[in-house]
Amino acid sequence: METRSLGATGHESSVATFGAIALNWLEQDGADQLVELVLDRGVNHFDVAPAYGDAERKLGPKLRQHREEVYLGCKTMEREYDGAQRKLERSLDRLGVDHVDLYQIHGLEYEEELETITGEGGALEAFRDARDSGLIGDIGLTSHGNPQLILDAIDRIDDLATVMFPLNPVVVGKDGAEHDYEAVLERADEEGIGTIGIKAFAKGSWPPTDELSEADRPYANWYEPVDTQAEIDERFDFAAAQGLTTVVTPGDPKLVAMALDAARRYDGMSESAQRSLIERMRHDDSPVPEQLHH
Repeated sequence: METRSLGATGHESSVATFGAIALNWLEQDGADQLVELVLDRGVNHFDVAPAYGDAERKLGPKLRQHREEVYLGCKTMEREYDGAQRKLERSLDRLGVDHVDLYQIHGLEYEEELETITGEGGALEAFRDARDSGLIGDIGLTSHGNPQLILDAIDRIDDLATVMFPLNPVVVGKDGAEHDYEAVLERADEEGIGTIGIKAFAKGSWPPTDELSEADRPYANWYEPVDTQAEIDERFDFAAAQGLTTVVTPGDPKLVAMALDAARRYDGMSESAQRSLIERMRHDDSPVPEQLHH
């Protein structure tokens, strides 16, 4: 599988990142098998979070066996020092490892959160102390909120190594600053920040729960995904062709192998094919930015 430099981290990330939330829906044996498959396909960048149910615990056994092969990203929703420190210790304990390679501010959505995180006694201080102690390697940020907020975070956090944000043909085709994730990609490239793409496989928002209960959804994703190999190939090709460092696999385990196959076959996407896909998707509903769809 192709690898790309993850900003200034020194790591060469596989063009697909394993979204380990998929493990939450499996028993331990199935989780072990999926991790082996992912590693066998050449993926060396994993992403997990305490918000993903039991995913940290399910990842633990195989992660410990293959720790040297994996650049491990974890996250916290905590915005203040003590909470972030506690959550990191809990994640390390659940994963059964002594450090994570990338620790990310998870799900940044509001300007006030950024104030808290970067202020005195904020989570960023805890991240930097943990880095000094060798508990984490690099500092990152994730958001499917307003792109301008991600740009503000890049301005404020001078040691930000990675940003994770949505990029797919639906949002690229939409006008307006609230969908301008390409500006984030461009700025991150200028600053030498690694870029991790999410929601590449989003087809749209699920119908309202009164029309389709969560139990009736055929996939575990919080958005409705594309689910044929041809669509997954097309979506992966599009995201990778935008210049992202790496693209996170879908959150439902039934779709992971197809995304890995797409990643292994990736060899670029012509400008005309990209334009055609954007045009086709331009009027589709977008499940991001998230704050527009509460």
